[in-house]
Parts: sequence; structure tokens; C-alpha cells
Amino acid sequence: MASEDYTDKEKHEDVKILHGMGYAQELSRSMSKFSNFAISFSIICILSGGINSFAQAISSVGGAGAGIGWIVGCLLSGMFALAMAQIASAFPTAGGLYHWASILGGRFWGWLTAWLNLLGLITVLGAINIGTAYFFAGTFGAMFGFGGTDMQVVTFVAAITIVQALFNHLGIKVTTMLTDISGYIIFATTAVLVVACLYFAPAIDISRLWTFTNFSGEAGGNVFPQTDNTAYLFLLCLLLPVYTITGYDASAHTSEETKSAATSVPAGIVSAVFWSSLVGWIMICAITLAIPDLAVAAGQGWGMFFATMDAILPAGLKTLLYLGILIAQFLCGLATVTSASRMLFAFSRDDGMPVASKALATVSPKYRTPVNAIWTATVLCILYVMLAMSIKIDGTSIYVIVVNSTLVFLFLSFTIPLIAGLFAYGTDKWAKPGPWAMSAGTYKLVTLLSVVGMGVILFIAVAPPNERVLWVVLGFIALALVLWVAVENRRFEGPPTGERIAARKAAIAAAEAAVGEKG
Repeated sequence: MASEDYTDKEKHEDVKILHGMGYAQELSRSMSKFSNFAISFSIICILSGGINSFAQAISSVGGAGAGIGWIVGCLLSGMFALAMAQIASAFPTAGGLYHWASILGGRFWGWLTAWLNLLGLITVLGAINIGTAYFFAGTFGAMFGFGGTDMQVVTFVAAITIVQALFNHLGIKVTTMLTDISGYIIFATTAVLVVACLYFAPAIDISRLWTFTNFSGEAGGNVFPQTDNTAYLFLLCLLLPVYTITGYDASAHTSEETKSAATSVPAGIVSAVFWSSLVGWIMICAITLAIPDLAVAAGQGWGMFFATMDAILPAGLKTLLYLGILIAQFLCGLATVTSASRMLFAFSRDDGMPVASKALATVSPKYRTPVNAIWTATVLCILYVMLAMSIKIDGTSIYVIVVNSTLVFLFLSFTIPLIAGLFAYGTDKWAKPGPWAMSAGTYKLVTLLSVVGMGVILFIAVAPPNERVLWVVLGFIALALVLWVAVENRRFEGPPTGERIAARKAAIAAAEAAVGEKG
């Protein structure tokens, strides 16, 4: 691989850029360009969101939700990825989103972005692992007496999240080895799934992929409420690709562990979204074409994927596919622990956390990982899952409400630095682009389209039956504003700039010496 040709000059340039932003090279810079791609590709994981949320495509406008809806949703995510990549090339730091918003927009916007992104990452980690627990219950659970009760799900999630954290604790080389493998597992398992679906399909009706059928209400297993508004239903079907194609900020969060970060990170972001979108579309279309009776499947709601596989696949092949999917989902959670812990580490490094910032910013000299941040993110995830599975509102688990809130939190944390970058581009805050860059006009157009996309995402995330999401998001923002005005505005300084960077020269040298980093 090209990563093996990482020269002293390239290493020096990476460290020089990092020092220029006021940070020490404490984390181990050992991730290749492919590994940076693989960690985002593993978090996106079409075998997780694409399968666990498959019903959202069909139980809205039928087959067109897969054939057309997936493409539209991926284009929305693609605009975010391109705009994000442009900034990542110029500012390749861990916790990228927070750092970008702070430098390009100001302390408050960076602080708000950090909390939005942290909350989104912790809750999406819980959502991924809860989805894995339910997938296990529907596949291999019967063999282990695992029926998917709330208590069983909490125990299962706690166990696998601790294992995911342990692998992260042991060093980025262990994590990247596993996420590299995950990339191959996703490609291979998806290929087998696609071929199996098309081969064993009772009949292939390609017109399904562009045919709009109203499966809202009971006809679609009550995944979405009954409505005759086809345009509204089409927007709701976009929840599947938009929820699935997210998490590519992981490439930015691991910037300080990636070789030639200014070019590798933006390439990782864009390529992870491109390949996930393309391969995911082929997979979703193949599953849709394999369904024996679309109307019957739609009526099965969230269980339609399992029902389809049970109906068409031989038992042995089905078991093999389920095993591949389960492993990919576990590694998706592992990569999310990496992303969440790096965000927590970067924010704490700038004293962003109200308590224990120094401890959370500590890097293990032995493993060169932010071990305290890793385990704190793990504990927060488990606590969230315990609350989410135990609290019900009108019979609905708050897990359902928070999962959709997560979508808003994550994309808001993407949007703030993008808007800040749009205004800062070409000014003293961002005088020149990084080595990976679109033209100024193209970048600004893509960013504007991303902002429009955020409006679409916000609409579908808070639309019925998820109207409570709006109150969750508004409540969080109101609380954040109060905390900022009352406390953080006077306490939080943000990332180092100007003279503060120069003043940190001795501290940077001491921090690198403590972890054995050599110039």
C-alpha cells in the first residue's frame, strides 16, 4: 500500500501542520489512506442502517423508495461530504467539526458544534448497538434464549460496547486492522447478498424500482402514518439513506492518526460516501426485487427483510449471510467508539468539558490512544441505552424519539462549520484551501446545496410520527444557550490561536516526549 511509502518529509509536514494549529502529535499517526476510508465506510455500514431501517423505503412509496429515494438521499449526504472534505484538507485535526466551527465561526459556534456532535455520536453508537442486538435476536437469538426483551438488549449492548472499547483501548493499529477487515466484509457480504437475492427471487420485476405505491398506515405495517400525500411520503423514505449514509466525519476525527492527512482524510470522506451510496443502492434494489409479494412485505413493516430472506434463501446461505452482517454491525459500533472518543478527546484538550477535561485529554504512552475518553464515551453510551430502553412515553420507547433526534444533532453539527466556512473562505480565517480542493465557485455551490439539504433533513426528521423530535432538539439548544450565557462564555477559550499557539511550544514538546514521539 501507499502508506508503506510514508516518508520522513511527509511525516514532518503532518506534524508541522498540527503544530501550526497549536497541538502536539500525541496520537499514533499510523493510519493509511485506505484505513481512513475504511473507518468511515465501516461506520456508514450499509449492512447496519441499510438493513435495520430497510422498511422505511418500502413502507412509504413502495419500490420507488429504494430505486429512486436512495439516490436522492445519498445525493444529500454527498453534498455534505464534499463540502466537509474541502475544510478537512485545510484543517486536519481530531474532532474536526468542532475545530473547524471554532476557527471559522467563533468560540460559541465551535462549542455548540462540539456538543451537538458529541450527543449525536454517543446516541448513534447506542442506536447502532441496539440495532445489532435486535438483529441478533432475529437471527441467532433463539439458540441462546435471547428474545430481545428490554433487559436482554441492555445487557447485550453493554457487553459488546465494552468489547468495542477494549479494542479501541489497545491502539489505533488494532482498530484499523479490524475496520480494514470490516471494509472487505461489507463488500463481500453485500456481493453475496445481492447475487443470492437476484438468483433466488421468484420473479424479477424491474419496474418496481420506479413505481410509486402508497404503503402508509396499516398497508405498510404502520411504519409511517396514513396519508394520501405522495410527495410527503417520498420525503419520509429519504430517512433510510440519510440515516445510513452518515458517520463519515470519522475520517476527520482520526486526522491526527492518518498519514498525509491533508489529502488522505478528504479522500476518505468522499470515497466512503461514494462507495457506500453505490453499493448500498445495488443492495437495496436487489432486496426489493427479491420480495415475493411487495404488498404483503410492506404489511410486515419492520420485519419485512427477515420475512423476505426466510421466504427465498436456503437455510445454510441465510445463516452465512446473517453472520457476515452481524460481524459488520459489530465493527460498525467499534468504529463509532473511535469517532466518539476522538471528538471527546479533542474537545477536552481545549478545556471544553466543564469537568475532567485534563483527564479526558490524556493519551496513554503505551497504546497512544485517549483511553479515558474511550471509556467515558462507552459508559455514556451504556447509560443512554439503559434510559432509552426503560423510559416510555405514550407507550413509545424514547429510543425511537432519540434515534431521530440523533439525525438532527449530527447533521446540525455538520452544517454549522460548513456555513462558517462559506463565509470565512478567502478571508484571514481561511486564506487558502488545502491540497484537496474544489474551485471556489464549486465549493460554495456545494455548501449552499448542503444547507438546503439540512432543511430537507430537518423537515423529515421532525415530521409525524416523529414530531416529538423537534421539542427534543429545541430543548437541547435552549439549554445550550443558557449554559453558554451563564457559564461557558466566560470560561471556554476554544482552540489556540495567534499568540496562544506560540506560547504552547514548550507544552507541545513535553506532551510529545511523554508519549515517546520523536521529531
